[in-house]
Amino acid sequence: MNVNDIALTLEPGIGVKTAAMLISVFGSADALYDAPAAEIVRRTSIREPLAEQLTRKEAHRRAEKELAYVKKHNLTAIASTDREYPPLAREMNDPPHVLYISGNVEALRLRCVSMVGTRGLSTYGQTMCDKLVKQLADRVPDLCIVSGLAFGIDVHCHRAALRYGVPTVAVVANTLPGITPAPHADIARDIVAHGGAIVTECHSGSKQTGDFYLARNRIIAGLSEGTIVVEAPSKSGALSTADFALGYDRTVMAVPGRATDSVAFGSNALIKNQRAAMVCSGEDVIRVLMWDLYVPEVGERPAAPAPALSADAQGLLGCIQGGNAVSVDFLVEMTALDHTSLAPLLLELEFAGKIQRLPGGSYTKI
Repeated sequence: MNVNDIALTLEPGIGVKTAAMLISVFGSADALYDAPAAEIVRRTSIREPLAEQLTRKEAHRRAEKELAYVKKHNLTAIASTDREYPPLAREMNDPPHVLYISGNVEALRLRCVSMVGTRGLSTYGQTMCDKLVKQLADRVPDLCIVSGLAFGIDVHCHRAALRYGVPTVAVVANTLPGITPAPHADIARDIVAHGGAIVTECHSGSKQTGDFYLARNRIIAGLSEGTIVVEAPSKSGALSTADFALGYDRTVMAVPGRATDSVAFGSNALIKNQRAAMVCSGEDVIRVLMWDLYVPEVGERPAAPAPALSADAQGLLGCIQGGNAVSVDFLVEMTALDHTSLAPLLLELEFAGKIQRLPGGSYTKI
């Protein structure tokens, strides 16, 4: 990974597919930038003005600044020609030539499965996230859960992975080290602290126009052997992730929902139209992905010892009565703590498996 790799992603008029084609032809960004314009035109389909632009190396000054930005913020940048680049991503027809990563780069090379779905998840969707992650964690030793850190199903899958000791990768549609949505910055820090990673293709000069979310979804699909749509209505970004996965010849799975639940219309349609395999358990996922051919038959992994709760977290737990959902505003009134002080305590209780976050932002004791 060097300045040539980043420069290629900053060249005006060169998108991800053109960059992938150029790397395929020349083998590396170094070889591309060493070639004269006439050779670039002869060996590729790009026009002469664009080839001349490459030989002038006008993007390299910006690329040098980008490398300094990466170093300043303790990020890792990897190119598609680097050993560390996730092998499955190389198989995409539109791979990001450079990925920017906060955290454990090796997490991207584990046995990845993506889990996506609606922002307006139901209690059923939340339960199925927990069930699938736990059952997969018990059977697949090198598992990694990939999702998009968005509200709803995405963040709940990340939380479940953290709860059951599984590395998780969050693909975001923004420049690192920032996190979008901002309320999930604490989750992002926990993902990195527990062996996972935050990933983006956005460089520091990327201007958010809304298009990055669709591009982010293709990376989620491209990193994974299979994509599970846990719960999705008829119009959902999760369905675009499924479309990308199908386009990359990856396996798509969906959790069935009730026929009358609009939040499941999209995921049910995937199953009905035979675009997704129906999965109801971790064992179903293992069978559909054919992981049972090389995952040893073992008993459930011993549960990780529950972390010791802080005194403040124990006190907060006493305010949440078993079986009753309580709002954050109620807890503010009960404890005299503000929302900012409550947030890390609620996360501590979630990760310890003591409470469960419900749709709408309320909590109940497990």
